Amino acid sequence: MRAAGRSVRARLRDRIAASDPGLLRLTAGLRTVGAIALTLAVLAPLGADVHLLVAGAMAAMVATFAIREKQLGAQAVTLALGLPVALVSVTLGAVLNARLYAGDVFFVVLIFCAVYGRRFGDRGTALGLIGFQIYFLSLFVGAEVSALPALCGAIAVAFCSSALLRFAVVPATPTGVLLRLRMAFRARLAQLVSAQLDLLDAAPDEMDKALEAVRDGTARLHETAMMIQAQLEEGTPDESAARLVQRRIADAEIAAERLGLLLLTSRSAERADTLTLHLPGAPAPSVGQPAVPDETTATLRRDLQALRALVLRAGSGDAGTGLAHVRNRLLGYRDEENLPPAPAAVQDVFRGIGEAARSVLGLRIALDGPQDESDDTPATARSREELDAEDAAIDGGEEPAEEQETGLRRPTTRAAVQVAVGSALAIVGGELLSTQRWYWAVLTCWIVFLNTASTGEILVKGYRRLLGTVFGVVAGIVLAGLVGQHTWTAFGLVLVLIFAMFYVAPLSYTLMSFFVTAMLGLLYTLLHTYSLDVLLLRVEETALGAACGVVAAALVLPVRTDRRTNELLGTVLDRLAEVTEAAVGQLSGGPADELLDKARDLDQALADLRAATQPLTHPVTPLRARRHTARYVVALLETCAYHARTLAATAELLPTHPSIAADPRLRGAAGRTVRNIETIAARVADEHAAARVETGPSIASLLGSDAGTPRYGRITDRVLRHLERLDEAVVGLARPLGVPMAEPRA
Repeated sequence: MRAAGRSVRARLRDRIAASDPGLLRLTAGLRTVGAIALTLAVLAPLGADVHLLVAGAMAAMVATFAIREKQLGAQAVTLALGLPVALVSVTLGAVLNARLYAGDVFFVVLIFCAVYGRRFGDRGTALGLIGFQIYFLSLFVGAEVSALPALCGAIAVAFCSSALLRFAVVPATPTGVLLRLRMAFRARLAQLVSAQLDLLDAAPDEMDKALEAVRDGTARLHETAMMIQAQLEEGTPDESAARLVQRRIADAEIAAERLGLLLLTSRSAERADTLTLHLPGAPAPSVGQPAVPDETTATLRRDLQALRALVLRAGSGDAGTGLAHVRNRLLGYRDEENLPPAPAAVQDVFRGIGEAARSVLGLRIALDGPQDESDDTPATARSREELDAEDAAIDGGEEPAEEQETGLRRPTTRAAVQVAVGSALAIVGGELLSTQRWYWAVLTCWIVFLNTASTGEILVKGYRRLLGTVFGVVAGIVLAGLVGQHTWTAFGLVLVLIFAMFYVAPLSYTLMSFFVTAMLGLLYTLLHTYSLDVLLLRVEETALGAACGVVAAALVLPVRTDRRTNELLGTVLDRLAEVTEAAVGQLSGGPADELLDKARDLDQALADLRAATQPLTHPVTPLRARRHTARYVVALLETCAYHARTLAATAELLPTHPSIAADPRLRGAAGRTVRNIETIAARVADEHAAARVETGPSIASLLGSDAGTPRYGRITDRVLRHLERLDEAVVGLARPLGVPMAEPRA
């Protein structure tokens, strides 16, 4: 019974870890709700009226979510500086509330300074956010000079409550966050292996669903790997440890993705080069059951289940002899031991399982330290020796400083000017709609500019906020009718809605807006200002604020969506060329380079491009052709990134892996691919560029007629396959981007 209970708890823990990597959303929600509840618990016995309770709750929320630094010491400094900023802001709000023009002018200046402060990093962003939100709070509760002492006291209590929750009750240290992210990576890796098992067993009519699950699992694993990358510097004791974890995470991610590809290839009549669908809505490859004996399929299923067990048990501290035997069997596939008789594509799956088991072993050693080696077979011992040699070869390096833009070209300066202009328009229009609640238009204008960089992104964000607000108004009407005048019931529901708001914020901006608006309906009920007209006015002010933001973004120092995506596309192509050239150079016998860092830079650039193309790929966009083109280009780039990332990981093994040898001819064979990437990048930067994309013989044929024979070995053949697929994908980018093709060379 006790073992069954532990198993249930472990499964539940893994599910939670996989759904919320690092428990970042859960922590943010609990910390914010806890700070608000503690503030109310302190203020209520002191006889604070409802206005002070609402002000304290809002201040606690702001003091909690505004802080973004990773180290607790830096968070404490920012929170300490934030309190005087909040007190000054609420004081000015109370003083200027009755002075129409002076208050409006100051509000616009405050907004400009708050946005401009982002150039000073997380602390500048937090202090600007606190200043703006507390001034908004003073308008929301109708702060007056006579009530300032009590209001300042409530804000001070809120900041102290936030500090107590942040540093004592729900602390989040970089080391702790990284530990939870590592658990999430293992959980998501196990989920991906489960999806691959389903892919193996899926009937032809279930293939689309199974393949989509594998794609989704691969994307979620990659997302967690990028989150770990962002925490490594702060969460590990030294640079060598950080680079070791980085390498092992990258190994596991690539091995898992490659295993999915091998499974798909073994079931498909077509060549599977990537898990990414190049065309939206394209059907899955035609599939059938592998033409192998039932016992071989059963063995494959058993080994995938064993791999999943290895992933789940890694780090549990309870490996056991049975699990060691399973690990040894899977690692033996890397050395061609006990490979079942089957077609080459199916045997490749077994080898892929062996490579994945090796990556899990490396992950366990890197994260949990030395392991018991008493049950090792020769194959396992060789894998350990390779891992130890790779770990010893790790060395740190300095990253070059990026060139910063200046003046109005600096993003923070441009955004500050745009928000100030948009807010001025929102103030004028908002006061025409309502002299009492015009500030909602300003708040919407402010919010749609957060974390956006182009007119299209602002338009999409404004649309999502308006949609969430409309449905939130309906929910607010229902909730306000249910709670009536029951103050503490309303506050309880407010806490629930705030938790939901923070928990879903990274997942859906529309849902977050829904919960915010529903919560505001309850706050209006508490302040005895609730009415249907008030909630409908909120919809009108929200629409006005979004429109003012779009107008300001379109007319004041505009950054067109096309320009933004072209800039990011150029960055992705530059990073792709750097990774490919550096990886091929090292595989050709050149000097070692920081390949994993370059590969992660490519991944980040691609993530930025994917986010920037959302206005082009959004379902409501009327430009269907552009939507398909954007999705096609991003999918091809994801294919390129996968092959480049795999080449980089293979090149990293070169100095220490006994079965990989440098081949100087690779540099010349891959030169055409690098030139094509640079040609496309030049064409994206300047549409009048005259260079053309080259086509010609396959990469393997450029190495000579004996390429692909046994003397090259499986590793070299794998490198050639990735180079060929990368070359084909790069050529495929030319057509949608309008790059002319050169005549094939004879």
